[in-house]
Amino acid sequence: MTEASQDAGPDFAFSHCEAIVREGDPDRFWASLFAPVDKRPHLHALHAFNFEIGRVRESVHEPLVGEIRLQWWRDALQGEVRGDVRSNPVAAALEDTIVRFRLPRQPFVDLIDARIFDLYSDPMPNLNDLEGYCGETASVLIRLASVILMDGNEPGGADASGHAGVAYAVTGLLRAFPWHARRGQVYLPADILSRHGVVRDDIVTGRGGPGLQGALADLRSLARHHLAQARMLSAAMAAPARPALRGLSLVEPYLSMMERADYDPFMTPIDLPQWRRIWHLWRGRV
Repeated sequence: MTEASQDAGPDFAFSHCEAIVREGDPDRFWASLFAPVDKRPHLHALHAFNFEIGRVRESVHEPLVGEIRLQWWRDALQGEVRGDVRSNPVAAALEDTIVRFRLPRQPFVDLIDARIFDLYSDPMPNLNDLEGYCGETASVLIRLASVILMDGNEPGGADASGHAGVAYAVTGLLRAFPWHARRGQVYLPADILSRHGVVRDDIVTGRGGPGLQGALADLRSLARHHLAQARMLSAAMAAPARPALRGLSLVEPYLSMMERADYDPFMTPIDLPQWRRIWHLWRGRV
């Protein structure tokens, strides 16, 4: 339920989205630079919306307040907000993008619904739930980006988008593991933790142990499996839409960093210098 006091005209709204993505989601920002210039503002609108939804938990003190903010976004997408939605620059840019490219609204609502999980500290029940969460958050962004890149036409490659999103999101969750652990969130599926003899307290108290290393290795294998599937299926996506997959170029480098001998999941930052990030994206290894 973010608001802007000034009128969010088109230029300001899209520039605002670009600034949000550049600062808050640099991987997607740099990947967007490999898309045609005229499509970039709309990709920024899509990813700024995702960033706004993703940071709701850290901006509230109570889950119920977070749910109210998410409900504002649902209402905005469904035309049920009282007042001028366009006073919010992200909502204004997103609405222009949805209308211009005839994007379906339900995937945005589904993304919001999936993000309710973020507001609470409940464990991820099982692997299927994790894959579903990743599909409704990251996969849908890739799918919608591919539609934007095709000027609202069918891009093909829906299965590639699905696998790509899971690979990208699982890698992102592994990178964010220490941050999530400190605030009591556990995205590692309970069935995988149980298999390795790990309980939630081992994570949120920072105890870790060999079982945790095994569970994290399983998640890296899962990310690589979906990455391989996305690569295999990417040919089904129309060539103009494939920049939507460009961010996958960063998955393997991040996973490899987590397999170094000195990797401590609670302490080791998993990030690439900007020049290396751009280099991997330029190489474009999907």
